Formats: sequence, structure tokens, C-alpha cells
Amino acid sequence: MKEGLVNFKGVKEGIYIYIKEGDLETIKKELEEKIQQYIELFKGTNFLGIKGENLTEYETKELLEIIREKYNLYVLKDGLPSYLEEDGPFDGIDEGKTKFINTTIRSGQVIEYDGNIVIIGDVNPGALIKAGGNIIILGIMRGVAHAGVGGNPDAIVAAYNLQPTQLRIGNIISRKPDGDISSSEIPEVARVKNGEVIIEPYLPKK
Repeated sequence: MKEGLVNFKGVKEGIYIYIKEGDLETIKKELEEKIQQYIELFKGTNFLGIKGENLTEYETKELLEIIREKYNLYVLKDGLPSYLEEDGPFDGIDEGKTKFINTTIRSGQVIEYDGNIVIIGDVNPGALIKAGGNIIILGIMRGVAHAGVGGNPDAIVAAYNLQPTQLRIGNIISRKPDGDISSSEIPEVARVKNGEVIIEPYLPKK
């Protein structure tokens, strides 16, 4: 990719955008030109953030909005990756900090947060969701879900349609069973009971 004011650097977790000092309008034009040129390559990629020379917070957010809104590419919240705290379990299971994501999670994407995660959309095969607390999917869950990272067995994974490749709650793993999974007509919840991950229908208390 030709060097200029806007450059893309890939790492294991995704792509960082490096911006050299220059006129903002020129930077925006070059950013759009490069996204359009490599749009097929960027689809399904995590944009981890922007590292710029003398960019203000407002300018950084403006560039991130171009990527997110105009080209429908996935940018981690505020352009900054969030890392899970592995030194102890998150105890705000019933309430506490929650990250809301209003989009479908594509194959290859990794979503991590040290609280609860609510995804308003589907999770496709090949995607990974890791939360210190609960994972709630308002759609179909076909990827890998790890709730209760840090060892909290009280976390849950819930979805309108729960068909994960792998489920993990705390330190307990439940893999996808052999054969096809029939689609449930009601939401389901995965939780730990008697040392095993079980999936049961969500039946609200009346």
C-alpha cells in the first residue's frame, strides 16, 4: 500500500491507522480513497484505532465516523481496544458496567470487555465474544462465546437463537454437539449447573 498521510498497519488483533501531520481535508480525502481501493480487504477486519501526529480528539472521532458510518466497517468503541482484566472475575453479573454493540459481528471479529456485553444483532461463525460478565445476543449466536472470563461461574450466555460453535462460562467449556442443531422458537440461556454448562429455554417468571 503506497505511503502517504494515511497508512494502515496490521497486527494480530486487527488494523491501526497511522496519520501523518497534514491538512484534515487532505487526510479525509486520502483515507476515503484508500478505503475504497481496499474495501474488500478491509471487510471483516477490526479497526483498532487511529494513531496520529497532532490530531485532536474531535478530528480523530471525525475520521473514525467516516470508517464506521460511510463504509460500514467495524471500529472498536472510541477507536481503542478494550482488554479483559484476567486477575479476577467480574462480580457485577446482576448489574454493573455493560457494553452495547448495535451491529452484526462478522467472522474474524473479536469483541472483548471486562463487564457485560449486549449485542443487538447476530454473531456469525468465526466470531469470538469474550466478557468478564454476561453475554446477551439479541439475534442468532453462531460464533464462540466466553462469559465469566476470570473464572466467574455465575455468568450466563443468552440469545434469541443459541447455536454457538463453542460455549465457555468461567473455566467450564461446552462444545457444539455433533450433528445439526434444531432452531428453538424461544430464547435460550446457557448457564453452569452442577459443574456443567447447560442450555435451557428462557421462561420469564410470571
